[in-house]
Amino acid sequence: MASRTAPFAPFEFMIAWRYLRARRAEGGVSVMTWISLVGIALGVMALVVTLAVRTGFRTEFVNTVIGAYAHAEIGNYANVDENGRSTTAITDYDALTEKVRAVPGVVRANPRVLGYAMATFGDQSSVGEVHGVTPDVLKALPSFKGAPPPLGDIARFEDGIAMGAGMARTLGLGVGDKVKLIQPNGVKTAFGTSPRVNVYEVVYIFSAGRADVDSARLYLPLLEAQSFFNREGAADQIEVYVSDPESIDAIVPALQAAAGDARYVWTWKDRSGAFLNALDIEDDVMFLILSLIVLIAALNITSGLVMLVKNKGRDIGILRTMGLTEGSVMRVFFLCGAFVGITGTVAGVLLGCLIAWNIDGIMSGINWMTGGGAWDPSIRGIYRLPAELRAWDIGRAVTLSILLSFIVTIFPARRAARMNPVEALRYE
Repeated sequence: MASRTAPFAPFEFMIAWRYLRARRAEGGVSVMTWISLVGIALGVMALVVTLAVRTGFRTEFVNTVIGAYAHAEIGNYANVDENGRSTTAITDYDALTEKVRAVPGVVRANPRVLGYAMATFGDQSSVGEVHGVTPDVLKALPSFKGAPPPLGDIARFEDGIAMGAGMARTLGLGVGDKVKLIQPNGVKTAFGTSPRVNVYEVVYIFSAGRADVDSARLYLPLLEAQSFFNREGAADQIEVYVSDPESIDAIVPALQAAAGDARYVWTWKDRSGAFLNALDIEDDVMFLILSLIVLIAALNITSGLVMLVKNKGRDIGILRTMGLTEGSVMRVFFLCGAFVGITGTVAGVLLGCLIAWNIDGIMSGINWMTGGGAWDPSIRGIYRLPAELRAWDIGRAVTLSILLSFIVTIFPARRAARMNPVEALRYE
């Protein structure tokens, strides 16, 4: 009776390694096995790169949303003023701003006037979203890699207007030029309301990191915006900035208590939550699709091992007659398949990380070859293709690949273990 050995004994690793090293003429590793190794490496590489890009895109999108907009906005529900008109103006904005600043977790709060106006320069015109804010809001705008650098002197903001880089490019103006703003609900006269037309010097050109924001946003000093939009002594909203924007939901109850029941609290997650949920769903779908690619590559291990078992039938018969158990034979061929799966996985992770780390250079090369059409910020919203490697994403890819490689190896390994040594040696 064959003696039993401890599972995965050193000699089992030695036999498996000899089989993998053997030349094709000696019945060693088949071309199919090399194909499966390369397939697994490419599948894991694609999975790692895709997960890194998707994670980086989400992070970049969240950062630009947080950079371009306030973390939360407090405003009045519509009410009727003494003239019978519906209004949402906040007349006690100074007191409300101080109450909001006292909420734990809030790092900054400021009033804002919001309106729309036609910006005109020469023969070019564009509709602008005008924000009336204090200078500290403009100074706090973050910069993003790949976005146009700021131009002008931010210290002169009180003397003019700040404009997004995209709008400045559309209108064809630069720092020092004068832009005309036209607002239809302007001066009230005996003959009705006439449009208000003001001319401002462009003192600062900024980029908020998002092409859609840069192509439409203008900043005016708060007092000037109140006058331009007929908001004297009032603001439209209170902008709130917190220390941890990702945990903004935990601060909402306190903000709501400070604002009062007649006011709403609108967070950046409320603004972009649907898009972020869509990204999460897309991540899951992409992981599933790329997992199928890894599975198809792993199935080639089965084909390669079946051919290896057939070529090594004589060796199996000799090993069995020498006392090797079915379990030992099974583990030998399981190790052959596992080596292929692990090697392909490691190679795929290394290639995926290498591509993710150099994604900017790769995209620059692709943009150069395609004439700059590979990444259009006006369509995708952000100025570059980001990639962010996370241990969780790499761990998911590695676990999936190795698990599939182990599973598909079981069938040919069991077939080798159950081979009858008499049948294997009959024609030898």
